[in-house]
Amino acid sequence: MKCTVYFKSLRVRPDRALIKTEWIEQTVNNPIREVVQQDGRIRRWARIDEAGGRILRVVLLADGETVHNAFFDRGFRP
Repeated sequence: MKCTVYFKSLRVRPDRALIKTEWIEQTVNNPIREVVQQDGRIRRWARIDEAGGRILRVVLLADGETVHNAFFDRGFRP
């Protein structure tokens, strides 16, 4: 999985360290929603059953494959 230096630095935070790589890949490959930002970055969301049904948001760079951020999105509305 390709990722930014910023993403690598976030992975050490306790709230981000519990997010499994497979969940990020699941979100990238099978999102329930996708939004392209004005700067070209792509936001994708997926429900993670193993995490109690929480919604994971993954932000990709404009190339569509480099992960820039990943976090559980408490404000997601379908």
